[in-house]
Amino acid sequence: MRALMVKRTALSVCVASFLAGCSLAPDYHRPESPVPLDWPAQPKVQFNKATGDISLSGQSAQTVAPASTVPAADIGWREFFRDPRLQALIELALVNNRDLRVAVESVEEARAQYGIQRGAQWPTIGAGVEGTRQRMPANMRVGGEAAPSVSNSFQGGLAMTSFEIDLFGRLRNLSEAAYQSYLASEQAQRSVHITLVGAVAQSYFNLRAAEVQLELTRQTLASRQESFNLVKRRFEGGVASEMELNQSKSLLDSASADLAQLARLRAQSINALTVLIGVPMPTDLPPPAEFGRDQLLATVPAGLPSDLLERRPDIMAAENNLRAANANIGAARAAFFPSISLTGMLGFASPTLGSLFEGSQRAWSFSPSITTPIFSGGSIREGLNLAKARNNIAVAQYEQTIQQAFQEVSDALAGEATFGAQLDALRSLQASTARTLELSNLRYVNGIDSYLQVQSAQVDFYSAQLSLVQAGLAALNNRVALYKALGGGWEDETVPATDAQAGTPVPTGAEPLPSIEPVNAKTN
Repeated sequence: MRALMVKRTALSVCVASFLAGCSLAPDYHRPESPVPLDWPAQPKVQFNKATGDISLSGQSAQTVAPASTVPAADIGWREFFRDPRLQALIELALVNNRDLRVAVESVEEARAQYGIQRGAQWPTIGAGVEGTRQRMPANMRVGGEAAPSVSNSFQGGLAMTSFEIDLFGRLRNLSEAAYQSYLASEQAQRSVHITLVGAVAQSYFNLRAAEVQLELTRQTLASRQESFNLVKRRFEGGVASEMELNQSKSLLDSASADLAQLARLRAQSINALTVLIGVPMPTDLPPPAEFGRDQLLATVPAGLPSDLLERRPDIMAAENNLRAANANIGAARAAFFPSISLTGMLGFASPTLGSLFEGSQRAWSFSPSITTPIFSGGSIREGLNLAKARNNIAVAQYEQTIQQAFQEVSDALAGEATFGAQLDALRSLQASTARTLELSNLRYVNGIDSYLQVQSAQVDFYSAQLSLVQAGLAALNNRVALYKALGGGWEDETVPATDAQAGTPVPTGAEPLPSIEPVNAKTN
């Protein structure tokens, strides 16, 4: 008999252990990546300055962004951004930006929510004392009519409220879903961090470009004022016509309008940057680096599309949300099965308060209960359908996030492949229009050409200068976008390569962006 009891006890323990580890959530499998295994081929534009010939061909993404032992996501933003003033502004933004503060507190919110859900897996035990005083009619008194009509009852000790035994993994799956949501919020914070670093850099470059264009416009305005004064003297001397005078005045007015527009753009850029750093623009910032190619790291290693799955925080967050949706399916399935709960008390009971805690008044109670769903109007089944639908949505969102990341990197690689040739061509255009303006001024002063040639040359040169600055700004912002799209901007300092990878530095030797500093031309 004793052996039989031991066998039954062992069997009960095994069954309980099996049920305690039971989970009805589907096995998680990462969806197939919806993008190619490598980046698309990039255009290659070659511009021959000597002959003016242009050729268009193709090249691999690895040629545009050579591989390195240090992935882009591990390159610290202090290494990538080399302008001391920009580094100081990023530091301020990471401390004071309100969007980042919201993201940090959202992580704490998700962490607390996970703690609440995890705590539901454990019994709730409390201590207390309660008393009851009641009057019963004679025919309901214990002991008959002779018993007192009013009775007292007091209890005190430890009490365990309704504790659910998680046989089918409902609570564990809910806890897992909350945990994955917490991890997703951490990745969302990283995304906000990376986006903020990139936004500060792009706003800063916008401001610097506006300042360069503003200075160009001041120089152009001064040059056109001199030209207007010259034409006016010639008009007063009867050499120039009124049409030539009005043509010169129109150029002067156009430059004045551009000056007002760029002054407004500069003020708006400062306002945008002030919002990002979260405090008024300090007056003791370090001196800025010269606006141009040396403000950024020369190249950013692109790696492979598969690297994004482990490097981009938005993709990792989407996968965490997918895992949470998968766990919620398990919780919805568990609702079809019985639920077992326990309630108990260990302490003292007495008809009088004074004798409640005497040794002879020890008492305990134990109340298990089991409930199983029979009819719920279809709500349980629809709850499972809802969980499955949300899981399908999470799969689509995960795949969409990967596709969006692939496009962002591909677009930025296309920019890296073409901005160099565009800037070379614009530098050549600026030089040729500058020379054309010099010759036009000489021919006009010597009476060979009309002022219309000077007007056209001034417009072409000014447009070439602005185009060069704007293309240079786009090239800088494109490289920032590539760095951000590859997951860069989270690390403060560059993460060292592993021992197996040691010896290969962060890439700095690829062809840098051509200079984007404008040149001046002689006007007379």
